Amino acid sequence: MEKRDYYDVLGVSRGASGADIKKAYRKLALQFHPDRNQGNPEAEEKFKECSEAYEVLANDEKRKVYDTYGHAGLSGQGFEGFSDVNDIFSSFGSIFEDFFGFGGSAGGGRTRARKGADLRYDLVLEFSEAAFGVEKDVEFNREVVCKACNGSRAEPGGKKTCHTCGGSGQIRRTQGFFSVASACPTCQGEGEIITKPCKACKGRGKTIEKKTVSVKIPAGVDQGVRLRVSGEGQGGSAGGPNGDLYVFLQVKESQYFERDGNDIIYQADVSMAQAALGCQLSIPTLDDGKAEVEVPAGTQHGHRVLIANEGIPKLRGGGRGDLYVEVGVKVPTKLSKEQKDLLLKFAEISGEGIQEKEGGFFTKLFGD
Repeated sequence: MEKRDYYDVLGVSRGASGADIKKAYRKLALQFHPDRNQGNPEAEEKFKECSEAYEVLANDEKRKVYDTYGHAGLSGQGFEGFSDVNDIFSSFGSIFEDFFGFGGSAGGGRTRARKGADLRYDLVLEFSEAAFGVEKDVEFNREVVCKACNGSRAEPGGKKTCHTCGGSGQIRRTQGFFSVASACPTCQGEGEIITKPCKACKGRGKTIEKKTVSVKIPAGVDQGVRLRVSGEGQGGSAGGPNGDLYVFLQVKESQYFERDGNDIIYQADVSMAQAALGCQLSIPTLDDGKAEVEVPAGTQHGHRVLIANEGIPKLRGGGRGDLYVEVGVKVPTKLSKEQKDLLLKFAEISGEGIQEKEGGFFTKLFGD
């Protein structure tokens, strides 16, 4: 189902302030709160929808992306919203503290499974690797669930039932028609207290591992492209899935070419005589070959010669861009006497006036 506009979901204008957005979300969160609409899947979907809208519009960076590119822009950055209402309460604990005077959760229970954090890896590519694609091994460190304790954070038999919540992991409070559960402050919602921390992870439940992942770089990528490798981020908590690995690409400059989208540009210098009379040039191509280019007589500085389908392969869809040979006309800075005489004769025949500065070598010629 197509997502609605986030501003419409919260009922605010596109120029709404942060306070207005929070106020609108509070109203909707009260209306569709799961404890007030038990057994109502439609209300639950509304609660998730308005929470997702608030998650984006209350965050300056996400809001800017959304305002510029819409839902597609957020999706391109890996934003997928909330999986369920428990995910909402885990993320917005402090918000519900403001709304209701204490934290909230739907249904309660022990600590919920949470997805691990995403990781970033910056990968530098050669110009040709970005053009034609390549497979690279990337090595990085990440947190994973401790194998010794399987994430329990305790030695065998090193836990006891929490005396505050009696093992439920939550404290339920009532305010008006709401009955809202919050995580037990003694055991942090786990229902148990660690008496003997795991020696391998020192009670953290996670350890650091070195990971190597093979990443396939598609042909045609450019500077700043981000690739997502699902499930290769930090380990989750309480049985939750791993986060994702995002590989950000940086592309080195080419020795020969300048990139312009899928096209590439090669700068070729010719002399005044070659530009005037025409010539043939041998030009390097992207795949380490050679192409013969005809520079027509009378070519001006900056003129481009097209070599079709010799550019960058297109990232989406078949075909390639083009190669443009941009001609630069070189003016000599030093002339022999013979060259000088010939140029002066040429100027005289052409009826051109040449002004020699004091100490220079050109004399002033006057045309008819």
